[in-house]
Amino acid sequence: MNATQTGLLTGLALGAAGAFGGFTVFLIVLVSGVIGLLVGRVLDGQLDLGAVLGRGRDR
Repeated sequence: MNATQTGLLTGLALGAAGAFGGFTVFLIVLVSGVIGLLVGRVLDGQLDLGAVLGRGRDR
């Protein structure tokens, strides 16, 4: 699945949560999506937590 399809599905999920659950549910889904994105990036090796947290790999 490419980035366009992922973005479309994320937008649809957020829209449905906002329409049927209200603003609080929308925020919960949004935060969960961001956490899932970060975990996926780390597992794929596209995000280095050491660099984000200020710790280099040369240590």
